[in-house]
Amino acid sequence: NEFRRNVGMVFQDFRLLSNKTVYENIAFTMEASGRSDEEIESDVPHVLELVDLSNKAWNFPRELSGGEAQRVAIARALVNEPDIIIADEPTGNLDPVNTYDVVQILKKINNLGTTVILTTHNKGIIDSLGRRVIAMDKGRMVRDDKSGKYSL
Repeated sequence: NEFRRNVGMVFQDFRLLSNKTVYENIAFTMEASGRSDEEIESDVPHVLELVDLSNKAWNFPRELSGGEAQRVAIARALVNEPDIIIADEPTGNLDPVNTYDVVQILKKINNLGTTVILTTHNKGIIDSLGRRVIAMDKGRMVRDDKSGKYSL
């Protein structure tokens, strides 16, 4: 459990709580980690600003586009300041514009010092990043390139 608290997760299907607002979805993660009300009141608006959703704090998930929902999921993964964020196909359900926005946010998070592990089958994303690429096959690492490109 202690290690898990240092890892943020972003899933392809967002996994937002439908009966909670954007703000409450993010605050819930902090509450589960034992964070104080003061920390929640300070940190939730900050991460909403980081993912450009300050104006959606009181919307419910059903009122969001797919890209907005994924940015909420990223904010939720980031709010407890994890060492690592694992993003499992975070753009799989998004159009190209929202895909670009989500990748830019993940790059910004990485540039701020958080390790981001991004899993994707999207060749365009991998090629555009020019970052380390690890290829897996049947659970085994078959390639590790410092600034790789997509290859089969």
